[in-house]
Amino acid sequence: MSEVKISAETRSEFGKGAARRIRRESKVPGVLYGHGGETVHLTLPGHELLLALRTSNVLISLDIDGKTNELAIPKSVQRDPIKGFLEHVDLLLVKRGEKVNVEIYVQTEGDLAPGAFLLEHVLNALPVVAEATHIPESVTVSIEGLSAGDSILAKDITLPKGTTLDVDGETVVLQVLAAQAEESAGEEAEGDEAAEA
Repeated sequence: MSEVKISAETRSEFGKGAARRIRRESKVPGVLYGHGGETVHLTLPGHELLLALRTSNVLISLDIDGKTNELAIPKSVQRDPIKGFLEHVDLLLVKRGEKVNVEIYVQTEGDLAPGAFLLEHVLNALPVVAEATHIPESVTVSIEGLSAGDSILAKDITLPKGTTLDVDGETVVLQVLAAQAEESAGEEAEGDEAAEA
């Protein structure tokens, strides 16, 4: 897991006008909360934050006003739906050794059995509990030789040391479906409409 250092400034202006001014300066408004303390309103450098957020579950070491250093993980990131730039970020304060609830991406390796099969990601990300400073970026699952009807449950996935599931072990994460030809699907739909009429 990577740790990224970012310098942040506290802010005292709030509202849409203040947020627009911050964004015009290529910065991002954000909040830092957690551990029962007061919420701290921050201004963060836009480019550095954007680069940091490319890594899932990144650990951010915040230098706030050059006075205090805090560790945080991103909890909520708002982006402009059209242009994609960062609009706001919520950061959760964490301490070294502390356990946090996060989601890690599920990646696959290997090939399905020969035939017309589709792999469905029922969960793209797996809810887990991990130490704040050792959050895995992802977990890799082998799908080698799986065919229609096969599935991989949460309990079947090998997690890194110190990481535990935060979801029922019987939860389906991946499943293999038989691919249907488009023609037969269209014919079935027409047949259903005829039956209803």
